[in-house]
Amino acid sequence: MRTLAFFLSTLLLAQAPIETMDGTDPTRDGLNLTEPIRVTENIWVAIGFGNTYLVKTSAGNVIIDTSLPNHAQRHVKMLKAVAPGPIRYIVLTHGHGDHTGGVALWKEPGTRVVAQKNFVEFQHYQARLAGFFGLRNRAQFGAGIGDRAAISGASRGNYPANIVATDLFDDRFEFEVGGVKFEVHATPGETYDHATVWIPAWKAAFPGDNIYGSFPNIYTLRGTQPRWALDYVNSLNKILSWKPELMLPSHGRPVAGWANIQTAATRYRDAILHVHDATVQGMNDGKDVYTLMREVKLPKELDLGEGYGTLAWSVRGIYEGYAGWFDGNPSTMFATPPAAIYPGLVRMAGGASAVAGAAQKLLGENKLLEALHLADAALTAEPGNRIALEVRLSAFQQMLKQSRNSNERGWLNFGIQETRRKMAQP
Repeated sequence: MRTLAFFLSTLLLAQAPIETMDGTDPTRDGLNLTEPIRVTENIWVAIGFGNTYLVKTSAGNVIIDTSLPNHAQRHVKMLKAVAPGPIRYIVLTHGHGDHTGGVALWKEPGTRVVAQKNFVEFQHYQARLAGFFGLRNRAQFGAGIGDRAAISGASRGNYPANIVATDLFDDRFEFEVGGVKFEVHATPGETYDHATVWIPAWKAAFPGDNIYGSFPNIYTLRGTQPRWALDYVNSLNKILSWKPELMLPSHGRPVAGWANIQTAATRYRDAILHVHDATVQGMNDGKDVYTLMREVKLPKELDLGEGYGTLAWSVRGIYEGYAGWFDGNPSTMFATPPAAIYPGLVRMAGGASAVAGAAQKLLGENKLLEALHLADAALTAEPGNRIALEVRLSAFQQMLKQSRNSNERGWLNFGIQETRRKMAQP
């Protein structure tokens, strides 16, 4: 049986990005494990893209998060093999699919499923936009283009979700199983329905996705409602106030020891607060969002890595979360986008081939983003222009080689597939 010693070398969660430098997932070894990790005498974890925790008591077991549907069957088999017993409670730290995917497999007659009250609206929100998120998730997580018609489709209505939670709470929920007291606290951050499980007797905190091994996704490219940076900060302060001896996140491996947890969580909190405050100061100074995306940086001691979220996306998420989409330029108030004039500009510049040739020159100078923008302009005038498509493909491929961010890599791969598909069309 693997024990806490198995991951003592990776205790400081915030020091290692969620993706390694070659873009691979460090939980890959966990995905191949045939048995769970025993964290303590009573706590096991099955590692996945979304961990599943089992807490054993004398009167039955408590499950915290249930991973993705395609990981959940393996997690159920592994965890029930080492800790058989009735499932008294399932606690969901939030409503993302890599936490809720295995509820049906774990739920037994009489099992209670606990979630924060905003879980209901969050589930409806995701189901309401199922077609939109179906396409975006496939792109971001590397599933490819797929059958767009099968993924998208008509709206299912405003309140279409099947709500699996049986017990909803506002700020705090408590229950006891086998003499062990569990507290579930509202800790908004990655989502507004986010919760943290706290077991006081063991000083064990399960913070869900409010901390992992990269700067967080304060904005995620697949699309999200605002994720408020100060919510993350306040929620991490709440966890720090408990002085936990174990921190068991939903991505990555557990962290042991108050000193280690304090270091990791404080650094994480301070990095988020620094980016928030720098963005707000820039807004008050009259700087535009693109300037701040370029300017806001973390000091070395707060650099968490950008293997999953990035500073630039987070800055824009904070900026537009506060201010919305309008950039203060009256010409952008209307429904006609700036790209509407691209075909005319391309004609004035000598046509799509001339503009594509200019993009090709920029590509040769390693000005990849400028080359992409020019290629996109050429393609508005002539969608099948071969040179522009080749520039687009080459730029994406070069950017992919340089990228160390998993979400960015997902979208770059998506761009490569889309461009190849267009190049193959007659």
